Amino acid sequence: MKSFDYLADRLDALAEQHRLRRLVPRNVMGASLLDASCDSLINFGGNDYLGLAANLTTAEIATGSTSSALVCGWTVLHEQLAQRLAVLESTEAAVLFPSGYAACSGTIATLAEPGDLILSDQLNHASLIDGCRLSAAECVVYPHRDFHFVADVLAKQRERFHRVWIVTDGVFSMDGHIAPLVELCDVADRFETHMVVDEAHGTGVLGRSGSGVCEALGVKHRVAIRIGTLSKAVGCQGGFVAGPKLVVDYLINRCRSLIFSTALAPAAVMASMTAIESFERESHRRVRVQRLARELRRRLSLRASCDLEASVPIVPIVLGDDRHTMEVSARLARAGYFVPAIRPPTVPPGTSRLRISLSALHTDAMLDGLIDTLSNLMKRSE
Repeated sequence: MKSFDYLADRLDALAEQHRLRRLVPRNVMGASLLDASCDSLINFGGNDYLGLAANLTTAEIATGSTSSALVCGWTVLHEQLAQRLAVLESTEAAVLFPSGYAACSGTIATLAEPGDLILSDQLNHASLIDGCRLSAAECVVYPHRDFHFVADVLAKQRERFHRVWIVTDGVFSMDGHIAPLVELCDVADRFETHMVVDEAHGTGVLGRSGSGVCEALGVKHRVAIRIGTLSKAVGCQGGFVAGPKLVVDYLINRCRSLIFSTALAPAAVMASMTAIESFERESHRRVRVQRLARELRRRLSLRASCDLEASVPIVPIVLGDDRHTMEVSARLARAGYFVPAIRPPTVPPGTSRLRISLSALHTDAMLDGLIDTLSNLMKRSE
């Protein structure tokens, strides 16, 4: 048998750079988690923005769908959830995917064809980046949130391409930034291009009804294709695409990440419907997590580009150095707070950071404790 020793060399290189990753068993319980040493930590690392992930389902629902959606894995529950999501997103139709990653990568790879151009934000999620790479279209990566650059490219090159797709996160997962969707939609209208927005970190959190950043910025009717996840504010598992019925029907027939994957488990589908009912009915969850985000930014003197961005429950503290970031994260853990250290390649080199994720389950006392501990650690490291 041939040796895999070359992989050990690569792992050693990652360790020397303080970028080696390992799976660590943890039990998440609401706003807390138990680490491998059974120490209880307040969890500021998950994406359970509305505190719905810990909800228990009592209905006896099947744990497996048995097949892909096109064979016999698409149940009445799947159909009901898809219809519910279409109503939430104010679109003609929606379809479910086994994960948000599958929804993003599969949708871009399927829709963008030879002769097309994709304009993709520099800090888009890996699932969107991989979708661009898998597609047969030409791709231009534009500087983060630079809609002027997008307009300049289209002014010079639009006539070369059949269709153009502007692809962006709505909320950027490692920065908490809001995409300039109004301006991008203006560019899209001017040059007759399609907008595709990933609402992964906006669904349930932003907008009057909780449908996301497109709703919050008033551009739902201008963004034809919106991709979302059920694994963050919804607190479950899976992904979805909402848009025109023609687009959804085409994905059902051509999208490989949908066609060749086992359909989402019925139990997850049922839990997602229950969670969506909860956040539509209990708007106080959304109000609370937005208030916590604004309070944290204010007390840490962190600036946001707009009022909406100040309400995003993703608050990064960029420290730069990989090793230093890991050390501060470890010290926070020893003090009882789980705040993950995010390093390259997840973020660009030199921008390693603590990524604080807030939840409606966090109490004011929890936030006070985190801020005091973090402030003391920052003073010591100066």
